[in-house]
Amino acid sequence: MARLAHISAVELTRALKLRDKAKTASELRKALSVILVAKAGLAAEQAAEILGMSGRTLFRNRRHLQEQDAEHRSSWGGRRRCILSIEEEREFLAQWEPVASQGGVLAVPPIHAALVEKLGHAIPLSTTYRLLARHGWRKVQPDTKHPKSDPAVQEEFKKDSPKLWKPPA
Repeated sequence: MARLAHISAVELTRALKLRDKAKTASELRKALSVILVAKAGLAAEQAAEILGMSGRTLFRNRRHLQEQDAEHRSSWGGRRRCILSIEEEREFLAQWEPVASQGGVLAVPPIHAALVEKLGHAIPLSTTYRLLARHGWRKVQPDTKHPKSDPAVQEEFKKDSPKLWKPPA
């Protein structure tokens, strides 16, 4: 025998309001999934069959109506498997900051090696990159010109070079 659903007057009122202002078929089905069980006295399986949904979806719709006005719970989010707290990460990066602020070249492998030593166990290199990104450290691209390049010579070459290159015969 099917389990009887006990629907409160508050749920029924919410379902009736939703039915009256429903704009989509899914909103109407949500409202009817409660109304058919409460007013028509149908079993949940029968109401689900009439609405063309599974019994589980019928109960899920009912739960949405129950939680409609409830405060939204916080989402999953957060750092669950962090190796260091944010403050500890800041302290760790503070030792590298003087070199970086003076324009020195910092490579990730030494930072990674120091982090592995601090933790006492191996970690992927990507963890170090994510740590640096989290604290706003970024890769600075080198200049794209050769240090011995001479712009005047390059312009002169452009003037004298033929427009169409032909391979030597």
